[in-house]
Amino acid sequence: MSENTLTGIRIFLVDDHPAVRQGLSLLLHQEGIVVCGEAASREEALRCLEEARPDLVLVDLSLGNESGLDLIREVAPRGVMTLVYSMYDDALHVESAFAAGAVGYVTKRETAATLLAAVREVLSGQRFFSPVIARILADKLISNNPRIPVERLSDREMEVFRRTGEGDSAAEMADLFAISPRTVESYYARIIEKLELSGVKAMRRLAIQYIKET
Repeated sequence: MSENTLTGIRIFLVDDHPAVRQGLSLLLHQEGIVVCGEAASREEALRCLEEARPDLVLVDLSLGNESGLDLIREVAPRGVMTLVYSMYDDALHVESAFAAGAVGYVTKRETAATLLAAVREVLSGQRFFSPVIARILADKLISNNPRIPVERLSDREMEVFRRTGEGDSAAEMADLFAISPRTVESYYARIIEKLELSGVKAMRRLAIQYIKET
């Protein structure tokens, strides 16, 4: 897709930070792109998307207490294309986003030119891996460690798995998610079952390994 074909393209923004949405709107308007709507949450986005009729949804993965992965997963079967624009630059989030149905991924530390290139690429029918994301995936591909099948985990299970690898205790996660420690332990049990592990210690070791790799 050439640069001038961006004129008139309709993009919907989903990010829980108003300043980010404002900055993106200014950038996209300069390219002749129509920002046909915006939302700060998954629920708000789902409510507005049908009427907005976007060609592409630009979505952050962190939406307050919600996950952008849930939104991607819900709209992908409807034929709505989603391009992730996120601060997360680890393989766990990247793999999860593409497994959910995203067609591209750009980190927020990359340039505006990279984001616009991503828009052109995905609207031409191609997947887009930004330079940062391509490097992360390449590093993981050539590593000697076997791939961890994180796509088996739900969004909350992945968050528990990731925070376990970062050293958070069940009590700390219970406070963070406003749930009981017993509920956190139930997430442990599901992760152990889905990843076919021997127990909590094995899960912790694997989570730490995953964080180091990503």
